Amino acid sequence: MSELSTTSPCYGMSFGKKEHEFLRDIGLEPQNLGCYVNGAWQGNGPVISSVNPADNQIIAEVAEASIGDYEEGMQACARAAKIWMQIPAPKRGEIVRQIGDALRTKLHHLGRLVSLEMGKILAEGIGEVQEIIDMCDFAVGLSRQLNGSVIPSERPNHMMLEMWNPLGIVGVITAFNFPCAVLGWNACIALVCGNAVVWKGAPTTPLITIAMTKIIAGVFEKNKLPGALFTAFCGGAEIGQAIAKDPRIPLVSFTGSSKVGLAVQQTVNQRYGKCLLELSGNNAIIIMDDANIELAVPSVLFAAVGTAGQRCTTCRRLLLHESIYQKVLDRLLDVYKQVKIGNPLEKGTLLGPLHTRASKENFVNGIEIIKSQGGKILSGGSVPESEGNFVQPTIVEISPTADVVKEELFGPVLYVMKFKTLKEAIEINNSVPQGLSSSIFTRRPEIIFTWIGPHGSDCGIVNVNIPTNGAEIGGAFGGEKATGGGREAGSDSWKQYMRRSTCTINYGIELPLAQGINFG
Repeated sequence: MSELSTTSPCYGMSFGKKEHEFLRDIGLEPQNLGCYVNGAWQGNGPVISSVNPADNQIIAEVAEASIGDYEEGMQACARAAKIWMQIPAPKRGEIVRQIGDALRTKLHHLGRLVSLEMGKILAEGIGEVQEIIDMCDFAVGLSRQLNGSVIPSERPNHMMLEMWNPLGIVGVITAFNFPCAVLGWNACIALVCGNAVVWKGAPTTPLITIAMTKIIAGVFEKNKLPGALFTAFCGGAEIGQAIAKDPRIPLVSFTGSSKVGLAVQQTVNQRYGKCLLELSGNNAIIIMDDANIELAVPSVLFAAVGTAGQRCTTCRRLLLHESIYQKVLDRLLDVYKQVKIGNPLEKGTLLGPLHTRASKENFVNGIEIIKSQGGKILSGGSVPESEGNFVQPTIVEISPTADVVKEELFGPVLYVMKFKTLKEAIEINNSVPQGLSSSIFTRRPEIIFTWIGPHGSDCGIVNVNIPTNGAEIGGAFGGEKATGGGREAGSDSWKQYMRRSTCTINYGIELPLAQGINFG
């Protein structure tokens, strides 16, 4: 087992702060084991530090998974999966209901942890945990509605039907920006569908991985079910690659960049597995000349500045009709001046830090690239003096054809551009490689239905008069093109977590063949 130091900077320091006392209430210590394997905690990989992005101080240490830990965990998980798939779906739903209730009792503590370790403001941290609770509620109802179809047969005394069965094990690899909500989208559905879950959390948010796993594991333990049904690893690329290569995992859900997602997909495809990809976004809001500006401006602010621009659904491009361009821009510049930057746990803060020092460096480098490609900084664009990873919310006037506009700069940078016609706006919206979220502000029905129709937005999320971010769990979440094509959470996303069989049953005494074939 990896050695956890009692002389490290985090030992007793961060946990000695009054504002961090809540960490022990959710099962965290200055030193933590980062693998939940076969119902027990261990960790034989490297020891890493969890860092608070608001001041870059160490919160706690975590012993990550080794490949040995991974293999031990997978063997136990494969055994447990055979037990779980035999339990009736409504009974599985009851376990997920209990997980939701357990999360409710720790909602505010877990929300504070998300804010502390990831850097998003407290309201968003609590909202992220609430999203998992909502997914639990959704999954409980779903557990009684995993319905197949009965299909009329062309042959007498025959019946066709669809059967849905569990895949076995679902692998979930999540990213730092939503360190637990994306787990909820996948795990809640996977569990009621009869699958065991293997989770690799983001390497930079290990405490969230541990705290969430302890709560979920407690529910399985209380119900005398194998702990291996929910196997969790803190770790880096080595563990992620092991999941992608593992033929025991029929479905891998991956959230991250398009570049890494493509590599994961290729690896999983080589073994004929299935992928659910939630990758990069480059989302646009279009404001038409008839738009309700009082509605549009705060929507843009939330979409562009929320989570410090680190949502996959963050608004990165703002398209303004030429007749209202300056009016909307002036209003937006005014509200940007009022954005409070600071500690995400403090009341009134709207913009917390970027997640890592590297993120801040990427922001600085990105601003220079923007300038070199003709971008004009209208607001922000610099880094405040701070121990943390804070940057200024930034508005840039730039051509939609600039190369930098086609890429996803993961921070609070908003590209503003003008258009003349709806057709031009839609072409700009669709001109980037990514296709996650989009929104238009208008009051005209003909524009709305063009926008959501075949000649409208090519994104997986197509909104009207709301921001690009803040999706509800009831709909299927995901995007097209370089966003990966995956769909998670609501609607009929559950079908991806199950194996469909078409069954034809002959209950007669003759053997008529399909298509009227007479074979001898």
